[in-house]
Amino acid sequence: MPPNNSGPAVHIEKLVKRFGDFVAVDDVSIDVAQGEIFGFLGPNGAGKSTTIRILCGLLAPTSGKATVGGFDVAAQPEEIKKRIGYMSQKFSLYDDLKVEENIEFFGGVYGVPPETLPSRRDYVLKMAGLEDKRSTMTRLLSGGWKQRLALGCAILHEPPILFLDEPTSGVDPIARRNFWHLIYELSAEGHTVFVTTHYMDEAEYCHRVALMYGGRIIALGSPTELKTSLGTGHLLNLESSDLLRSMTVLEHQPGILDVAVFGGGLHIKVEDPATEIPEIYRELEQAGISVVVLDSIMPSMEDVFVSLIEKEEKEKEKSAA
Repeated sequence: MPPNNSGPAVHIEKLVKRFGDFVAVDDVSIDVAQGEIFGFLGPNGAGKSTTIRILCGLLAPTSGKATVGGFDVAAQPEEIKKRIGYMSQKFSLYDDLKVEENIEFFGGVYGVPPETLPSRRDYVLKMAGLEDKRSTMTRLLSGGWKQRLALGCAILHEPPILFLDEPTSGVDPIARRNFWHLIYELSAEGHTVFVTTHYMDEAEYCHRVALMYGGRIIALGSPTELKTSLGTGHLLNLESSDLLRSMTVLEHQPGILDVAVFGGGLHIKVEDPATEIPEIYRELEQAGISVVVLDSIMPSMEDVFVSLIEKEEKEKEKSAA
């Protein structure tokens, strides 16, 4: 059966994966468009990597349906493997080979024709910024450079769809940002990029994001859509002379919907900033606490995720009661 190139790059319908009594993926349904950067966010153990392995043809689903590039993951896993690039946080590179030797080795693994390999190798070296490191032993590269090399090896065979499973885990923030520049370039060239991460800030780089928790999709949309979906309430950022006492003073005040620690301050959800900001100043002053900063802010993806997880946990508590 030939692939359907006119449909979505990835189609997931009611996908379930069980390991004994444990449900790792629970009734997941998603479509990912061709050329889209799609982010799969969630804490460790949420089911992201299990879903990726099913889509790559490495695990069979328990039930449901999924197609990648028009091929069925259960019936045609070998066809899928030929047409995808896969990169995990473990960076499957050989430390005892030089940079260009790793590229040539993976070219052979992916079946890149010998006459095409030199041009593909040069493309990868240029794309990854590794031209002056081509003769360097891979073990001498920093984590960020290894990350770039691993991505280059994953696209040697020009796959239309890339699966990147926690690819930025364990590298420094600058390397993470540079890596996302490469992902943007690949998307602009027409590659579909399906990426999992537990870094909430990386959602901002994606065209659309699915938030996964406990094996389920609890939210799906663009970063902007998700940040405006928190419902009623406005967000304030508070920095004070006593963070924990500020939280104790404010969390039960009328008009304050939620208080959460965020970095070195508090994020406070209120019904009406114009009314509540003077009240917050007054309450903290009476408690002998100095306000350093109190501003209205846009919610971050971390605010969205924390809010949604709290909602899920509350619903679990209600159903268990």
